[in-house]
Amino acid sequence: MKLELNEHSTPFNLESTLTCGQLFRWEKVGSWWLGIAQHQAFKVRQTDNILEFEGTNTDFIKNYFRLDDDLQRIVSEINRDTWTKQAVQTFYGLRLARQDPWECLVSYMCATFKNILAIKGIILNLARRFGSEFAFEGQSFYTFPKPKALAKATLSELRMCKLGFRARRVRETARIVDCNKIGLEDLKAVDYETAKHRLLQLPGVGNKVADCILLFSLEKLEAFPVDIWMKKVIQRYYSNHFDELFIHKILDKKTLSAKEYSAISAFARNYFGRYAGYAQEYLYHFVRAQNSKDLRQEQSPDQPLP
Repeated sequence: MKLELNEHSTPFNLESTLTCGQLFRWEKVGSWWLGIAQHQAFKVRQTDNILEFEGTNTDFIKNYFRLDDDLQRIVSEINRDTWTKQAVQTFYGLRLARQDPWECLVSYMCATFKNILAIKGIILNLARRFGSEFAFEGQSFYTFPKPKALAKATLSELRMCKLGFRARRVRETARIVDCNKIGLEDLKAVDYETAKHRLLQLPGVGNKVADCILLFSLEKLEAFPVDIWMKKVIQRYYSNHFDELFIHKILDKKTLSAKEYSAISAFARNYFGRYAGYAQEYLYHFVRAQNSKDLRQEQSPDQPLP
């Protein structure tokens, strides 16, 4: 199937959307991207303003890639300075994806202190062991396990999926969700602060993980996750908005205190406004791309890249 996009009213950049670090179940095969979301596998590719896809329908594509977001208005509101302008110009069309709240919750619980390759491995291990297998394009895919499956798992089984210390937290959270002590979908209807407070009650969910879940799956586009990359962004581009002592204090810290995290998050939500999460993702992708470029420039021709 094909979907023609209007480049002015519906700008979209598939490559940036799938590689900006928000999603973990996509791989590129030739010119196609193959992935699984909402318990279905599908493939998609973009040529100019044409999206081609197989395995799903147009309504799903529009919803999953948030093609209903008014990206022009969003960009106009977050485009507050030289840095966001550069990031937007470089990756214009990048959109947040609408993820399943349960899968997003577990994925970002597993993401703590892990790189993207390792996160992908953990999620695939969980899906293979506790999800359901099905075929698409001659390949095996696995649905993400339901809360009950992880709630009943032994810690040994979870650790075999490379969860390590996260195993107990994931199982405890699965039990809470399975018993409906917290309704993830219900959090879409409450405000940002209320939703975040409830998420922080879950084992293994801290400020950054909560903000990722809120932004990527619970419609809280003002959420501004802060990790080591965003700390670099603050130090590099926005230090003049903070006390010099504060910037010096966080300079060499790998993790932020709750107070430090809240200070940065509050600044970003106030500075960028209701679409701060979009600013975060553009800046996050931009600074990581710049870092990769800098590393390549520093390598001699006979040195392997890290």
